[in-house]
Amino acid sequence: MSGANCAVVIAGIMLLGGYLRLGRGMRITLSLATLLGFVVLVTPEPSVLRAALMATILMLSVASGRPGRGVPLLALVVVVLLVADPWLARSYGFALSALATGGLLVLAGPLTRVLSRWMPTALAAVIAIPLAAQLACQPVLVLLTPTLPLYGVPANLLAGPAAPFATVVGLVACLLLPWLPGIAGGVLYLAWLPAAWIAAIARTSALLPGSRLPWLGGVVGVAATGILTVAFVALVLRRPGAVRGWWPPTAVAVLVLAGGAYTGTLIGSGVGRAVAFPADWQIAACDIGQGDAVVVRDQDLYALVDVGPDPALLAECLDTLGIDRIDLLVLTHYDLDHIGGVEAVIGRVGTALVGVPENAEDERLHLRLARGGADVRQAARGDTGTLGALRWEIFWPVRGSPAMQTGNAGSVTIGFDGRGIRSIFLGDLGQEPQDALRRVAPLATVDVVKVAHHGSRDQSPQLYADLRATVGLISVGRDNGYGHPTDALLGMLASAGTLALRTDLGGMIVVAPAPDGGGALTVWTETVPVGGPD
Repeated sequence: MSGANCAVVIAGIMLLGGYLRLGRGMRITLSLATLLGFVVLVTPEPSVLRAALMATILMLSVASGRPGRGVPLLALVVVVLLVADPWLARSYGFALSALATGGLLVLAGPLTRVLSRWMPTALAAVIAIPLAAQLACQPVLVLLTPTLPLYGVPANLLAGPAAPFATVVGLVACLLLPWLPGIAGGVLYLAWLPAAWIAAIARTSALLPGSRLPWLGGVVGVAATGILTVAFVALVLRRPGAVRGWWPPTAVAVLVLAGGAYTGTLIGSGVGRAVAFPADWQIAACDIGQGDAVVVRDQDLYALVDVGPDPALLAECLDTLGIDRIDLLVLTHYDLDHIGGVEAVIGRVGTALVGVPENAEDERLHLRLARGGADVRQAARGDTGTLGALRWEIFWPVRGSPAMQTGNAGSVTIGFDGRGIRSIFLGDLGQEPQDALRRVAPLATVDVVKVAHHGSRDQSPQLYADLRATVGLISVGRDNGYGHPTDALLGMLASAGTLALRTDLGGMIVVAPAPDGGGALTVWTETVPVGGPD
């Protein structure tokens, strides 16, 4: 939308200049000044820089009487920006912006002509624009999340018309705020209407069943997407009646072979299980063996509580869930089965909440996270924050208390509350710190508890009775040598009315709020069918 926003701003200034009977040079100068202010206002993100520089060069070429063509202009801008800042080559925003623009310049016209055979040209153009951008961007999008957006084009089609109104009215409100805040407040309410429409479209499409079809990740996913895209474009854009030659049969063969390989990969790797997830899932316990790695989600924001023992197993789980970035990482303590997989997320973490380091190696782990861009914070009771619409709170350990600060006893215990689910994650707390936690302050009942220490015997029956959780997640390895989960722990959960769900028996476990907003939960397990417990 960066290019569209810049175009809307420039068009508005040019029309205003025409109404005021300003000369072409004055209108272009005023447009460039306004564009500069707009870039400062919205911040010079890579996509904004690309759009603004293209608009600037285009207006200067118009002023010189030699208007340029779209594709050479895009190529020039990409080269100039990469020379000025080579690190833009690593920016997804810049790559997607350039690809979307290239798709519009190269594919939108031909797609419009093809679609106009079956519908009015105006409608064909409206559909061709988001379709062209989607086709151009998809090979890179699979690097961000290995999925295919089933409703991406219709969602953009519905949201697109509201964008110019939101841009213009929002810009007017921003300009009025320093001078007429009362009037600006009313204008902001008007800007809220198209913005709310766009947000509603995004939210609704994301929650529809199968909104993100699983796909291959990495280089293989990019190559497969690129081949299928080329084959699709070749089939769609071939000349009417041009059934001879090698392109059509080759394209069909590529589609069939790639589709067969894709299906086989899904069946063999288990990636296809993501299709069956509840669309509004909030908690997912990864099946990573004897260790903890549990994801908490709100829309496109993700928290990860511990990272398990193995980076490869964690990476597989995150790929299956379509997660590329961790907004909040919680490392409860420093046992290998809770931090061994950290390599899979370094460089992809926004904020990291950690416990008290026990030695220099733990401090080096903090430094590695920080060098990867994470804001590393030592967590203690009373710390709070948000993950989208979810509120999180740290219940343990108590800051400044010399007792039970490290090891299992010092496990960072965090709770999340919002969107119909209240949850708590107990790390590896044993009975003594669990009882100490109860004495510090009474805990509210929860819907989901991540059972402590993989279901060991060292637990407080009173704590689980206080929590009265609907579901107890037990992250435990198959045939582990510790006897986890123990019969004693399973008995505690049964006495508290908590349904025990185990990764050693069920594989990955996904929990969502009830579809009707009631008190029940929707639970999905990888290998054991589970209904929605009351």
